[in-house]
Amino acid sequence: MYHKKFTHFKDGKQEVRRISKKGTALGTCATLNRKYLCCNVHVLRSVHNCPFECSYCFLQNYLTDGSTKIVDDTAHLMNEVKDALRSEPSRLFRIGTWELGDSLALEKKTGQAQELIQAFARLNNAVLELKTKSDAVDSLLSLDHKGKTVLSWSLNTEELIASEEHQTASLKRRVSAIRKSAGAGYLIGLHFDPMILYDRWKEGYKKLVADVFEAVPPDRIAWISIGSLRFNPEMKKKIENNYPDSRLTSAEMVLGDDAKIRYVKPLRVSMYQYLYNELKKYSADNALAYLCMERWDVWDRVFGCHPESVEHLDFLFAQSLYTRFGLGAEQPKKERYMTCT
Repeated sequence: MYHKKFTHFKDGKQEVRRISKKGTALGTCATLNRKYLCCNVHVLRSVHNCPFECSYCFLQNYLTDGSTKIVDDTAHLMNEVKDALRSEPSRLFRIGTWELGDSLALEKKTGQAQELIQAFARLNNAVLELKTKSDAVDSLLSLDHKGKTVLSWSLNTEELIASEEHQTASLKRRVSAIRKSAGAGYLIGLHFDPMILYDRWKEGYKKLVADVFEAVPPDRIAWISIGSLRFNPEMKKKIENNYPDSRLTSAEMVLGDDAKIRYVKPLRVSMYQYLYNELKKYSADNALAYLCMERWDVWDRVFGCHPESVEHLDFLFAQSLYTRFGLGAEQPKKERYMTCT
């Protein structure tokens, strides 16, 4: 069958094409540079492209044909997941569907998330993460998820949602969806990423944290991530061309060892420290908080410590989820997470 190719990345965002699984769909989200810590989450590439238009989104630089595709044979996706789980039955796998698109933005058209939630409910050593900037949770609230799915939100201030996260759900709608999801027994993930510098950023992020924790009990939060604006050098021109009203590229930024442009380190550290201090006012003492794609020394300056390695951070996730929520087939053992090189 002939399928249209789109010359501009925005053109195919609203036209969803169903495809069969081809090749390997399950991989690992990890930085290519060991100087940066990654949480070592697995990714299930079930969605390609996103109807939202965040000015900083790397997909505008990554996807070549602009089409929006969703893998419609969930059974084949799950067969690959089950093969991985059988290979390491004592390990707890965290698996997300958000690497190449929003996990729930297309849910009303596809129903894919509902199928995955029900499939993961039957697994002993895996947790599904569905990360979104939408509020499309109503069809998920009555499912028997058995606590095996974490519904996560990528969060930013009201000002930044309006100026940089076009077509996404407002902060008010996201917070409402978080409240409903926690009420339906789902664990909640919070991703304050990317933090973006603007004139009143402190007031904005302080209000953001207060609004979110007014909606969700601290003991329902599975994890909290913090990160800042970063993109490949070639993205700079694309952002300026695709979103000429954005001011993202006007800030002082530097090129890191992982070939991504970031705010200078003292600024990143001050932003992280400020947000983390706000989070500590509300979050549970044993909540797992982490930095996304940052160096060891940045961890030390924000948290006062850092994991020994990427694999150690993966173990800390498993330990937290087992201890706090009883997830996983057995008590995680550190040595089983430290076999990678």
